[in-house]
Amino acid sequence: MATLLHLDSAVFPQGSASRDVTAAFVEAWREQHPDGTVVYRDIAADPLPHLDAGATAAGADDPLRRELADELAAADAVLIGAPMYNFTIPSTLKAWLDQVIIVGHNAGPDSPVAGTPVTVVASRGGSYAPGTPREDFEFVQNYLEKVFAGMFSAEVDFIVPELTLAHSQPSMAELVPLAEASRAQALDDARAKAKALATRPAASRSIGRFT
Repeated sequence: MATLLHLDSAVFPQGSASRDVTAAFVEAWREQHPDGTVVYRDIAADPLPHLDAGATAAGADDPLRRELADELAAADAVLIGAPMYNFTIPSTLKAWLDQVIIVGHNAGPDSPVAGTPVTVVASRGGSYAPGTPREDFEFVQNYLEKVFAGMFSAEVDFIVPELTLAHSQPSMAELVPLAEASRAQALDDARAKAKALATRPAASRSIGRFT
């Protein structure tokens, strides 16, 4: 039975581009996996505590960190909604990463997460694509690529709905058609990615769980 770990971190429950795209992904994934399991965390509505000295010292013996690490290790696929806030990821997502990354247990060359497909919906109000004026302000894809591919050896793919503020900012009114096209493409990409993952066999990751 396939398991999808799904995280949303956008602060607004309605009208969020990243949430709309992750929802489309999950819907398509469920169609392909009617008997599958979706482990869902809304870390904006139910934020995790920041990592403190006690949890850091405890590592995998900390109950919360163990639970989060087990969820990640057991997932056959991971889906993360990661809107850009102030040029980087939401602090709630950073808190999840700090809790779940346990060097020597699940981060490193023998990571139980190695090879796991991770799809990140990296929405943003403007555009930070290569060649744009704010290209060097992009710290969402750059950071998450390093974390998931570099620390966990996971397979990371990004879906990027951009220009999401075009409908609400008068100064961006001329960009509305591009924003709508980007949203439509992101929704299509999410559905296609979820369906493509159905061709991959569900992996047994029990060996990655802490005992």
